[in-house]
Amino acid sequence: MNLESILFTQGFGSRRQCRALIAEARVAVTGEPCTDPHATFDTSGLAFTVDGQPWPFHERAYIALNKPAGYECSRDPQHHLSVFHLLPPQFAERNVQCVGRLDQDTTGLLLLSDDGQFVHAFTSPRRKVPKVYFATTRHPLDETQLRALREGVLLHGEREPSAAVAASARGERELELTVLEGKYHQVKRMVAAAGNRVEALHRERIGGFALPAGLAPGAWQWLDAAALDALRSKG
Repeated sequence: MNLESILFTQGFGSRRQCRALIAEARVAVTGEPCTDPHATFDTSGLAFTVDGQPWPFHERAYIALNKPAGYECSRDPQHHLSVFHLLPPQFAERNVQCVGRLDQDTTGLLLLSDDGQFVHAFTSPRRKVPKVYFATTRHPLDETQLRALREGVLLHGEREPSAAVAASARGERELELTVLEGKYHQVKRMVAAAGNRVEALHRERIGGFALPAGLAPGAWQWLDAAALDALRSKG
């Protein structure tokens, strides 16, 4: 693939903008500046720099973000900053999308990708991908609430009850909940229907992939083949 196309597919602007970056010697491959937009490179394992910043070539973007509170999963946020403010602008340029959404006050694992099939696979309720949440509740948990969550609670506006795959107490007010759907405010609504209230909510796992322990709030990382395989497992 020629260098102009490489920069274009990676989100470094229009083709004209990519040619300008190359012409101004702002792009380096294997440590050497390249000013020829038609120079071709094998993209397998390719890493290049733009203005000294390294960028590994990825045909498709699969990334994990440790979402902090106070960010909306939208390109057009209404009341808070967008999660895209936490990411390099190249991701927005290549139309990376949130794989499902987390409320602005919910923290934890958020996936993003420019692969439409991947996005659909992890947002479709038919795929039944388990998602594990950790919630802090306002009131102490009891077995009646946990049993209601496991057996199913009827949410306002819903015809069928929503049940957790698993619900257990980690502490007096600490709930671990596994659900398969991704309905609007689902965990908060389920806990409310069971007779309690969520004070804080954090997503820890999707499928078999857990939020990496070393990924700080607001930080992101590329997903490698092992992480993608883990996501596709049921945990």
